[in-house]
Amino acid sequence: MMCRASVCSVSIGVWATNIYYSPLLVSITSQNWDSANLNHCFSRVQFMDKTTLGYAAILGMNEEANLTTDQYNWLGTIFYLSYLVFEYPQNLALQRFPVGKWMSINIFVWSVALCSHAACKSFGGLFAARFILGICEGSITAGFMIVSSMFYTRKEQTLRVGYWFLMNGTAQIILAFVAYGSLNITKGKLEPWQWLMIITGLLTLVLSVCFWLFFPDSPTNAWFLTPEERALAVRRIKSNQTGVENKHFKKDQMIEAFLEPKTWLFFIFSIVDNIPNSLTNQGTIIITSFGFTTLQTTLLGCVSGVVEIATIWSGVEISARIPNSRAYVGAIYFLPSLLGVFLVNLLPWSDQVGLLFSVWLGTIQITAFVMSLAWVSATTAGHTKKVTMNAIMLCGYCIGNAVGPFMWQEKYKPRNHVPWIVIGVCYVVSIILLMIIRAYLASENRRRDAESIDSTYDDVYMELIGSNGVMEKVKVEKEFLDLTDVQNREFRYVL
Repeated sequence: MMCRASVCSVSIGVWATNIYYSPLLVSITSQNWDSANLNHCFSRVQFMDKTTLGYAAILGMNEEANLTTDQYNWLGTIFYLSYLVFEYPQNLALQRFPVGKWMSINIFVWSVALCSHAACKSFGGLFAARFILGICEGSITAGFMIVSSMFYTRKEQTLRVGYWFLMNGTAQIILAFVAYGSLNITKGKLEPWQWLMIITGLLTLVLSVCFWLFFPDSPTNAWFLTPEERALAVRRIKSNQTGVENKHFKKDQMIEAFLEPKTWLFFIFSIVDNIPNSLTNQGTIIITSFGFTTLQTTLLGCVSGVVEIATIWSGVEISARIPNSRAYVGAIYFLPSLLGVFLVNLLPWSDQVGLLFSVWLGTIQITAFVMSLAWVSATTAGHTKKVTMNAIMLCGYCIGNAVGPFMWQEKYKPRNHVPWIVIGVCYVVSIILLMIIRAYLASENRRRDAESIDSTYDDVYMELIGSNGVMEKVKVEKEFLDLTDVQNREFRYVL
């Protein structure tokens, strides 16, 4: 059973990767710029690796390591605390070093740390392994966002970020089958939860090699593009007015990001929206508490994956087709989750199926956070500022995820009314924050529309040696000057 589960995971990964990559390899002019195709594959494996903790808990890890409820919660929290501490250093490294190579190194270390879980028989060992995973995680989402902004137009970024995020749903489906296969391994000295860690760790190890060999750092060195296509790739994103990449750290751009109100609005949204994300590690435990067996719970994880794929895909498709609708679509997707919160609190404890559907409804809101990541990237110009914004946004993500696990106290079981009420409040506050962000950006657009034309950066030249050996002055277009969205008054915020 172990072999079949592992082969199934790899086969699905290859199949999905081929679907996402084929359009780019067929025609560069089709504007299906899947240069970041390995994003989809690693997004799938990355989320699968993170959620192994929830499955390991019901496969015997907690009993073998003698974990208390608080210790298990700390395993979820320490991942995000180390992520938080190393988030900005990781973002600086992404600016100074080739993005693809730096991510590859982190993915390799990630895979080793994940396999190491299988050797841990105490809280201390698991704590250390989770801490290392958090360090490596700091480079992944930020790296994906940077690469997506270098290859795709602002309109396309919402779709592309959504595509690699909905791979989380695929990960849940694969992991459910791997967990099911691990549960049926009865020979050998290793427990099912240890097999789960080893299988997922080895998959990640293979992927780290693929990233090193194939992942492009920017359109200018993408191996699958000809020199002419690389130039076309750069010209395509001219409309973003965000440039491509700049390895020089600009302190003034960092300070500008810190002083902008929208930075902290996105930051607060990221915190509040991710407190409920503790359901990632608690979901399997909650479903088991409804009366489902461990075997049933592993297979029901497939449904959670399908729900996530359907909701993220529909959300990003709608927001991409309807101009300036990100905030509205995000707010709408919180409503089913609010319904789920009410149902899980009010339905009779004997209504096993109703409670299960309530939990699934509660996860639909992930769509809003996915769109917010693309929104931050699309509303920020200047490479250093973008890196800073990504770091701040993901710091909020870490804080929310680090705080969330401590809601699930032993004294609140089995109904967990208090955690579910907190989750409901977070959903309401998140909706309000989305509307405030939209109103702020809209007012800034109106202010710029009323301004006179700014010609400050219209006549910028650089000296280059021509083919005849003579020094020539070449005009640099404003879109490639690495200006921030504040410096470039022609920049308009998408809503």
